[in-house]
Amino acid sequence: MPEERKTVNVVAAIIQKDDRILATQRGYGEFRDWWEFPGGKIENGETPQEALKREIREELRMRICVKDLLGTIEYDYPAFHLSMQCFRAEIKEGTPVLTEHEAVRWLREDELDQVRWLPADETIIDTIRKKMRKIDAGLGKDI
Repeated sequence: MPEERKTVNVVAAIIQKDDRILATQRGYGEFRDWWEFPGGKIENGETPQEALKREIREELRMRICVKDLLGTIEYDYPAFHLSMQCFRAEIKEGTPVLTEHEAVRWLREDELDQVRWLPADETIIDTIRKKMRKIDAGLGKDI
């Protein structure tokens, strides 16, 4: 019988500013120097939206407004299963301050492939790219 993996439930913020999306570079762990959408683990008793606001406040010293769910990523890493809910978000207050990450970049749609994304994060890039192209075509205000 196969060993059951632990599931880690996390949230990620897809933060758009003008025609760019916020990406952060990990400063720790097995995937140090890889890029991700900011966020983190959902703690007991938190809604995903509450967790995302807390994580962004702790990691980047910003306040955000959480919008709609863009998608949920289910990804098997070697040691665990990741379930990541990705929400659109807008900055309400502040600019990114690095407390855990090595770097931050604002990427245009055509720059999304210029960084080495974490495997799970990479799976939502096409969704983000399609939504950004709709904006460029004048079919929507934001992702």
